[in-house]
Amino acid sequence: MCVGVRAQDNLPMVDYKTLHFGFALGANIMDFGFTQSKQEIDGKVYNADVSMVIPGFMVGVIGDVRLSNNFNFRLVPALHLADRTISYSNNVDDEIINTSVKSTILSVPAYIKFSAPRINNYRPYLMAGGGVMFDLAGDRQMPVLLARTDYFIDFGVGCTFYFNYFRFSPEIKFALGFNDMLIPWSERPNDVLLPADRKYSDAISRLTSRMLTICLNFE
Repeated sequence: MCVGVRAQDNLPMVDYKTLHFGFALGANIMDFGFTQSKQEIDGKVYNADVSMVIPGFMVGVIGDVRLSNNFNFRLVPALHLADRTISYSNNVDDEIINTSVKSTILSVPAYIKFSAPRINNYRPYLMAGGGVMFDLAGDRQMPVLLARTDYFIDFGVGCTFYFNYFRFSPEIKFALGFNDMLIPWSERPNDVLLPADRKYSDAISRLTSRMLTICLNFE
């Protein structure tokens, strides 16, 4: 005689808690969106693009409020470290010049999370929201200087896995900034700058931020 045995669900009542906390660890890839100025600089018109992104580290804390069986409100302040290389080509010769932009960013996003019905010990979800970012470590001697504050929208997808003592959720998110983050050369009169570096800033008319984050949530 064969008897079917159903695996026992872990933490069967955990999703009914009104408030819970957790933490997140992960990696980010930051990018820029450019609007080229197309102005002539020393007889050349430069075109800027991100040629290399170095994956950065992120760590955050999670505060989650249950709104209903399927919806939660989440606040996830996080610290991000990032490094990007901007390359400049021109319309005259094959010369490529580069400059680096490093950032230490504190992001404070809020989300609405929609979770599908739980199936055994996993539960997929979608999330969307937005927030504010603060650049804590802009180097005022670099040719390209970013503004301190940016506002962004953020959306992502993930899946929660239930273990005996905690929930584990791998998650991927994409954030898109609204603000023009470039501080023009003309607005930096007190910075000690090399005149030859002005082209790195003047070649760009508008610069916006983008960020892809892959994180592991423990709750």
